[in-house]
Amino acid sequence: MAEQEVKLTKLSKCAGCGAKVGAGVLSQLLEGIRVHHDPNLIVGFDKSDDASVYKLTDELAIVQTVDFFPPIDDDPYTFGQIAATNALSDIYAMGAEPRLCLNIMAVPESMPREAVHAMLRGGYDKVYEAGALITGGHSIHDDEPKYGLAVTGFAHPGRILTNSGAKAGDVLFLTKPLGIGVVTTAARAGLVSGETRKYAVQLMTTLNKGARDAMMQYRVHACTDVTGFSLLGHALEMAQGSGLAAEIDTKRVAFLPEVLELAQMGVLPAGLYRNRSFAEASVEPGGVDLAVQDLLYDPQTAGGLLIAVDPEDADELQKALEKSVPCAQRIGRLLEYTSGARIRLV
Repeated sequence: MAEQEVKLTKLSKCAGCGAKVGAGVLSQLLEGIRVHHDPNLIVGFDKSDDASVYKLTDELAIVQTVDFFPPIDDDPYTFGQIAATNALSDIYAMGAEPRLCLNIMAVPESMPREAVHAMLRGGYDKVYEAGALITGGHSIHDDEPKYGLAVTGFAHPGRILTNSGAKAGDVLFLTKPLGIGVVTTAARAGLVSGETRKYAVQLMTTLNKGARDAMMQYRVHACTDVTGFSLLGHALEMAQGSGLAAEIDTKRVAFLPEVLELAQMGVLPAGLYRNRSFAEASVEPGGVDLAVQDLLYDPQTAGGLLIAVDPEDADELQKALEKSVPCAQRIGRLLEYTSGARIRLV
């Protein structure tokens, strides 16, 4: 069987980050697990953050993450690229630079060797584009193919960005448009155009390196990447972790072509409902259209960075982002929290 004849998405029940365990369920699963304290562990699993951070010296910290998922594209090479881009994103969100990677792979015994090779090659190419190395990994047989990376990055301990360091008044930026989950769901049913599908793949294979490099020049107080828990899920984690509230200007949020119409038709991924269940009690929707709300809960794969920057640096950061990211969006601000909903949509 030729590599291009393999329909990877037909081998899996869900796609990309839409396969993630819901944030609410995940917090319940972790509840009660004893956390060992180490003064050099700056960020651990007890935080709702993108990666762990361990200080080695006063000048060097290691940043580690792991991410893998089932196919989100039928082409093995493209799937490998997307999975690697998504895994690397956690490192960029912490303000670090990726350096070492390990493959994590599960494949059916019947999967053609050429397809497996193409998937790995896609991952390798993105890792090398990021300036990092793949140094090994682990693989098993499974009925559903899965691929991803464990990634180690480096950063200065004093320049680590978490999702809980935001300050009242910070301006929120998003660096990629939303709608990946809706597009991939629609693509399975043949309900989306080839042009939109191609654009979605382009976004999912664009590293967040440009966004990271731009934001590190300014007074960024918090950052996270927008992936499976959706814009509102990740924004809620940032607001809660920082003890603040967030105001999202929905008119400034960019969406992929066709997704608003698809959302109005009810073409929505299962992960969207999990995200809504987790976050909606903390969201004041105002008069925002239901389809727009749905897209704000849409699980993204290899999504953009959500950046909270000092308001005095917002204009300059916007100029820098406009030169280095797919879609620089100034989508809102962080406010003092008093009571009620953490997030307000306008």
